[in-house]
Parts: sequence; C-alpha cells; structure tokens
Amino acid sequence: MKSYATEYNPSAVETAGNNFDDDGREKRTGTLMTATAHIITAVIGSGVLSLAWAIAQLGWVAGTVILVTFAVINYFTSTMLADCYRSPDTGIRNYNYMDVVRAYLGGWKVKLCGLAQYGSLVGITIGYTITASISLVAIGKANCFHDKGHDAKCSVSNYPLMAAFGITQIVLSQIHNFHKLSFLSIIATVMSFSYASIGIGLALAALANVTASDKIWRSFQAAGDIAFSYAFSVVLVEIQACILSIRDDTLRSSPPENKVMKKASLAGVSTTTGFYILCGCIGYAAFGNQAPGDFLTDFGFYEPYWLIDFANACIAVHLIAAYQVFAQPIFQFIEKKCNKAWPESNFIAKDYSINIPLLGKCRINFFRLVWRSTYVILTTVVAMIFPFFNAILGLIGALTFWPLTVYFPVEMHISQKKIKKYTMRWIGLKLLVLVCLVVSLLAAVGSIVGLISSVKAYKPFHNLD
Repeated sequence: MKSYATEYNPSAVETAGNNFDDDGREKRTGTLMTATAHIITAVIGSGVLSLAWAIAQLGWVAGTVILVTFAVINYFTSTMLADCYRSPDTGIRNYNYMDVVRAYLGGWKVKLCGLAQYGSLVGITIGYTITASISLVAIGKANCFHDKGHDAKCSVSNYPLMAAFGITQIVLSQIHNFHKLSFLSIIATVMSFSYASIGIGLALAALANVTASDKIWRSFQAAGDIAFSYAFSVVLVEIQACILSIRDDTLRSSPPENKVMKKASLAGVSTTTGFYILCGCIGYAAFGNQAPGDFLTDFGFYEPYWLIDFANACIAVHLIAAYQVFAQPIFQFIEKKCNKAWPESNFIAKDYSINIPLLGKCRINFFRLVWRSTYVILTTVVAMIFPFFNAILGLIGALTFWPLTVYFPVEMHISQKKIKKYTMRWIGLKLLVLVCLVVSLLAAVGSIVGLISSVKAYKPFHNLD
C-alpha cells in the first residue's frame, strides 16, 4: 500500500534522486507541448462555433477588435500569473490559484479567489455535460433530417446521452491527478482543431451579404462571450504545477516553469485567436444577422450530414477531455483537505494495488473512487434538471472573469514588482482593471436578460429540441 499524497521529505528526495522534484513530489513530466495542449483544451471549446453570433451582434470591425484586444489582455495577465507561481520570499511552489493569492495578497482575497475559481469550475463541468449531450443529440437529428427531409420533426432525448457522458467521466475521473491528463489534452486539441476547421469550411461554402446589428443587450452579452472565451486563468496554476523544471547548474537544466508557461500561453492564445477570427468572421459572412448560436448544433448546415456528424462527435470527445481538465482542480482541492484532516485514515490516505482485466495492475484509492464518482453523478443530475444551465454559466463567467483573469494577476504583479502608487505603470494597470470590470458588469446584465428568457421557457426534464 502506498500513501495517496506525497508530502515534502528531504531524505526521500536524496534517496530517490531523479524520481522526485525539488518539493519532494513525484517527478513532473509536463513540457511546453503538454502545457500548450492543456491551454488549448481549456480555451477552445464548442463555444468557438458561437462566435459568428457574437460578431453578428457587434459587427465586423468592433467584433474583430474586441477579439484581438481580449487576446492581448488574457496573454498579458497570464504572464503575470505565471510569474507568481513560486512564493516571493521562499521560492516554494504554489499548487493552486488560492495558494498563489495567499502567498502574495492574503486575507479575505484568498476566500474570494476560492469562491470564484471553484464556483466557476463546478459551473463549467455542469455546462460541459449539457453541451456534450447537445452535440450528441445533433448527430441523431442530422441523420433524421437527412433521411426524412429538413422540415421533418426530429426529436432525440438528451437524457440517456447525459447519463452516458457521466458514466464516461466516472471512469476518467479515476485518473490520479492533473499530471496524467496530457494524453487527453492532446486528443482534445486535435478534436477542437477538427470541428473548428469543419465549421470554417462549411461557412466558407455558404457566404452571404449582411447588415450590422443594433441589439444592445445582445451586444453586451457578445462582448462578454468574447472576453470569457479566452479565460484559462482558472486552471493556469494547476497546469504550471505539472511542468518539469530542474533547478540546478548542470547541463540538463530545463527552463523555469514561468518561462515555459509564458511560451505555452503565447502559443495557446495565438492559436485560438486565429481560429476565433476565422470562425467568427467567416461564420458571420455566411449567416449575417441570422447567425445561429452554434452553427453545427443549431443546424446552420444540414449537409453533408456525415461531416456534421463527425464534427459533433469531435465536439463530444473534446468535452469529455475538457471536463477532466476543469474537474481535476476540484478533486485535488477536496482530497488535499481530507488528507490533511484525516491523515491516518486508510479509506482516505491509502492506495491499493488491484488487478483489473485488460488494464493490468492499477492503484485504487477508495475515497477518490467514491468522492469523484459522487461529484460526477451530482453534476450530471444538475445538468438534467436545469437544461438552461449554460445561460447561468454565462452569468458565472461574467462574475468570475474579472477577479480571476484580471484583478488578482494585476494586484499580485504590483505586489511582486513593488510598483509605487500613482506612477504611470500603476495607473495603467489600474485602468486595465477598471475597464475589464465594466465589461464584466455589462456582460452580466446581458446574461441576466438572456437567463430570464431561458427561465420563462423552462420545462423540467424536457428534451433539448
């Protein structure tokens, strides 16, 4: 039997040598490629296919300018957050966002960070359950429309598909920690490129002339959607905690984690911006003001049906992997708390080696099995009860974007660099914080208006037609 949590143990590090990092934990294997894959998995979601709708609300110029502006802002603040990974005085690693805020700011801001981060993560996992089922439903509908005609009444129940998604997540949730997710993120990256490229190609084949939109509330919501579409700060620290970094003077030294993370952020943000502009602008050119919320699942296209089926399947596979990227920090947060509270409990702290047919010998932790399975079941049930939860998720995004992506990174950067008040740099950073706060508030208003409409049409346990 082996303890689930590896605490810092200098003697163990000396004995095991290269098997452990400088904090006594198992040697990290994260690289620039895996960090970039994690970021792209977190950032490019099926929401990329809704950017045509966002551009339709804002127009060509404003939409493109906002896309590029928030790409720059997100990259800029992500570099600040990457520099704060290690504590200012001791150089000790911080394993999650709350630890980073505790090291640099402390006080009530730590609790605010935890509430914003984990609230956002829970919301995202519920939203992904709904979105994956919508994509799977779209496959059934596409086949039905192909067989019976585009005007046929095709209905596919989403609840069995949500249940199947949940069962898949129960299995994948037994992956030990974030360090072991690299293969899932690489698969998800390939899937996201696939369905985004298919969407771009289909839009190119259906170009049309358009006029600008003047719907004020939708404009606010669209600006918020674009701003939040880049936000990966909610898992940035956890991704950085996986990166291999050898801190010595030998020839085998690897770059510091913050430098690797900055390169990964640049690669991830640049790649996603390219796809965002193509999907948003070409989709707008194809559909004009009638651009659907998602031109694959809302049937902006009916043919070729097999290509739409493949694209929606890619979305579902991507969301299966992305769910784990956002769920792992929640799992590890609760498990860390429980290990600290009951370190002697075999149920919580011990791993057992079990032979599983076809898989061979696996390490099983019973608390991890029960807790993670329970979490997945609860998020799946919530997704079934509240099929309009994605409207709520838009509001959650509006409320958490500002503190997690802008406020905390800027405040920690000011503290780290000891930037004096009222200097030009201090004023510029504070203005950035203020502008992003205004965007978040306007987007929150737009999301509330959309949420009210969704609640009015709400029918419990009603299929997502």
